[in-house]
Amino acid sequence: MPSPLIYRRSQWRLPVPKPEFVYTTYIETTPEKLWHALTDGNFTERYWFGARLRSDWKVGSSFEMVRSDGSVSDAGKVVECDPPKRLAYTFINLSDTYKNEFPALATFVLEPYGKLVKLTLTHEGFSEGSQFFNGISKGWPAILSSLKSILETGQPLEIPFEALKMEN
Repeated sequence: MPSPLIYRRSQWRLPVPKPEFVYTTYIETTPEKLWHALTDGNFTERYWFGARLRSDWKVGSSFEMVRSDGSVSDAGKVVECDPPKRLAYTFINLSDTYKNEFPALATFVLEPYGKLVKLTLTHEGFSEGSQFFNGISKGWPAILSSLKSILETGQPLEIPFEALKMEN
């Protein structure tokens, strides 16, 4: 007969955790400059692989990621906007690769600490086995590293797509 501890554990009905991506970095800047860098399409184009974010940043408004050729690669909705502290929006890549997936929620929290701002990104709401989750897990570190670089040095990082092993 198995021990009571083993028996009880086998009876637990814990929910299966959903994948979640969390990234935290410290950037030598102000919350206002970081907010501008996260929300101004002309600025995002400099560090986000040439993509311009397009939105009026009002809760409920649409959010789009526009490529340099004018096509929209990702779309979603603004869920929260509290400048320069919190920004949250849903989005999903519009390519056929992700046609069976649902938009996930990206939340940015900006916390000032003297000359630094702690930026925490949480991207959640993915289904188990999500291909979109795999893509953002490779993309976010590159995007946020380039954001940090441009705010601290004036120059974005030149990270080629090949380094990320991404398809789109």
